[in-house]
Amino acid sequence: MRFSFSAMKRLRLRAAWVLLPAYLFFSRPSAPLILTGVGLALTGGLLRAWAAGTIRKNVILTTGGPYAHTRNPLYLGTFLIGLGLAVASGRVAIIVGFLLFFLAVYGWTMRAESRRLERLFGDDYRHYAESVPSFLPRLRPYRASAAPRTRFDLKSLLVSREYQAVLGTLLAFLALAAKLALS
Repeated sequence: MRFSFSAMKRLRLRAAWVLLPAYLFFSRPSAPLILTGVGLALTGGLLRAWAAGTIRKNVILTTGGPYAHTRNPLYLGTFLIGLGLAVASGRVAIIVGFLLFFLAVYGWTMRAESRRLERLFGDDYRHYAESVPSFLPRLRPYRASAAPRTRFDLKSLLVSREYQAVLGTLLAFLALAAKLALS
């Protein structure tokens, strides 16, 4: 069965909203776990904002900013946000479930996106992919010799609607904090 990027995105978003009530019901948060989760999620949110403000989708091969460290900073940011929420739940089963879901869905997405970028940008992308890891970041930034430099652009960030992820994450943490306060 073949999935499109838009179908996979819909699956990710629907799964998040469908699983939210069960997540809140089964969670057993504590203040230290919520704080740890908020730290992870905040790091992920900042990474996503940096990446969304830097990328120029389908126009140029973005190799600057966070893309100089990992080919998928948006997905790494999503991973940190999801891991933060999973840790804050206080349930190992939720952490394991999140990790399995992320590996299945985002593993497919990263491979498919890599193939698409190779078709779009050819040798430039192949060289970039050989030099920059797909997920876990390299410490020293990649320097493309011929690629145009992309810089962070606030307008690009605002157009990306990253605020939706921030609001959803904030609501989930507020619900966990309310559950903790009421228990």
